Amino acid sequence: MYHSFTPRLILSAALIGLPLTVSAQSTEDVADNVAYGSTTAEFLLLGANARGTALGGSYIAMATEVGGLNANPAATALMTRPGAQFSQYDYVAETKLNWGAVAFPFGGGSRAFGIQLGTFGFSDQPVYTVENPEGTGEVYSVSETFAAVTFAQNFSDRFSVGMTAKGVFDQLGQASGSAFAIDFGTHFHSNLSGKPIRFAFTLSNLGTKLKYDGDRIRTTAPREELPGEDEITEEDQPAVYRTTGFSLPTVFRVGLAYDVIASANSRVTVMGEFNQANSNKAGFGFGAELAAMRLGGSGFGLAVRGSWTASPAETYDTDFNGLGIEKEKSPGLAVGGGLNYQTATFSIGFDYAWKTMGLLGDTNFFTVSLGW
Repeated sequence: MYHSFTPRLILSAALIGLPLTVSAQSTEDVADNVAYGSTTAEFLLLGANARGTALGGSYIAMATEVGGLNANPAATALMTRPGAQFSQYDYVAETKLNWGAVAFPFGGGSRAFGIQLGTFGFSDQPVYTVENPEGTGEVYSVSETFAAVTFAQNFSDRFSVGMTAKGVFDQLGQASGSAFAIDFGTHFHSNLSGKPIRFAFTLSNLGTKLKYDGDRIRTTAPREELPGEDEITEEDQPAVYRTTGFSLPTVFRVGLAYDVIASANSRVTVMGEFNQANSNKAGFGFGAELAAMRLGGSGFGLAVRGSWTASPAETYDTDFNGLGIEKEKSPGLAVGGGLNYQTATFSIGFDYAWKTMGLLGDTNFFTVSLGW
């Protein structure tokens, strides 16, 4: 009895203790020098599929399918068949994220290779200036894109490592910039009390700074007249505004997942995660997934998911006028589910996730998955 109780107690303490570690840190008399709002290409943090959005950051321990290319490249080494995913995220202010990826296990299942492409932005927005507050009649568009390749390797039957190399490209009206980044991840998978347990950590978007250039940054400047010289007619000289490069949103995550109920055709998994970004204070989250396969002996399966994530920079106060009506709103809830059908040679699935963004409204994520 002692030997079966102790591992469960340790696991429970690990899952529950993640946020306690964060909240226990005293912030009294310590200057807040967190570099809020100092990064660019924030669309890299939106995720890539509905399952990941519904499970929050804890997804890095569960991303053993095509979505792992974006969340945790090491987890894709556990794929058992080639697959592809296509997603659309209806984000706030009528912006959209579109993402697609394909991954192939090879080397007898010991390795995996994948490619992915994601785009985010909006188009045809009016241009307003101080001189023309009603609009100049011009429009502008924003297009942010990344393209990446991933390689993952199983080093044993329990441990895998993966790396992703990506190019990031930003087109902001008539200004543009680019950067290079890598993602690195590990994935450990074993059993505790006869049930699967998974532990993972990732480091995402570690790379060069993104610096902008383009027509809007290039301008002209008049020549300065020399003292004592007669004024002459001359053309302005080409000039370039001095710009500063912005860092990419680098994030470190640690995730743990455990199947509290596990059988041949169903499981209930609970999970937790800790994260630290270069432009935010430490955060944490919880998630759960209920999955059932081969319903009624058929090839159909379904899943229900949910998570809650605490991100300090996203906590805000709606009591703008001091009326004390509402205080401290934090958008961290996400829920979703999926339906899939699979045979020995083919699989297809659809996943959906809903996530609240607080004052910015609710968002919706749709993903279609294929396997062969």
